[in-house]
Amino acid sequence: MRGLTGAGPVRARSTARTASTATAVLAAAVLFAGGCGASGTGARDEGPARVDGGAGPASPATAPTPTPDRVDAVRLIKGDPAVSAEVKRELKPCVADEYPVDVSYGKLTGEARDDVVVNVLTCGDAVGIGAYVYRPQGDGYVNVFSAEEPPVYAEMDRGDLVVTKQVYDRGDPVSSPSGEVVITYRWISGRFAEKYRTHNEYGPVAGAVPTPAPEEG
Repeated sequence: MRGLTGAGPVRARSTARTASTATAVLAAAVLFAGGCGASGTGARDEGPARVDGGAGPASPATAPTPTPDRVDAVRLIKGDPAVSAEVKRELKPCVADEYPVDVSYGKLTGEARDDVVVNVLTCGDAVGIGAYVYRPQGDGYVNVFSAEEPPVYAEMDRGDLVVTKQVYDRGDPVSSPSGEVVITYRWISGRFAEKYRTHNEYGPVAGAVPTPAPEEG
């Protein structure tokens, strides 16, 4: 009878351990489920796949770059009384109806519309024979700057007008000037005023003359 009585507590302890184990598993399952529902801790969050429906912030639209008002540079030059007759005579098409003119648009004189810089070149060697700045006025343009001492070339640089003039010494070929003068103008009180002037001298095109080797003997 003691054996049977002794078996009772063993079975009871076994049953208690089984119940305790089941309770622990159930508690762990609850904690696991709670961990899945929490964000930022425990197991990785699971849930229904999100479908992006464009609810995020919209990307800002890129504003189109305004196109400057194009001008007929050849007509502008030929109809300008400030342009010399010599430059007008030299302004001829090089190939078919293609004229040797460079045209730039930008802000130089503070107008809402772009100013226009026109360079007139020669056909053969592209030497600048005239540089002009036209400021918008009403429905047209007015000449506010002219340079006709070739070779000359004008361009815009951060709101300033930069004019480059090639310098030739006696005997220099057209393709190889001895230097250049760079003049920077700024629009002040209704006109272009000179602000800076730089003189650059070029080195010899052929390079240094080699030193002759010593004679043997």
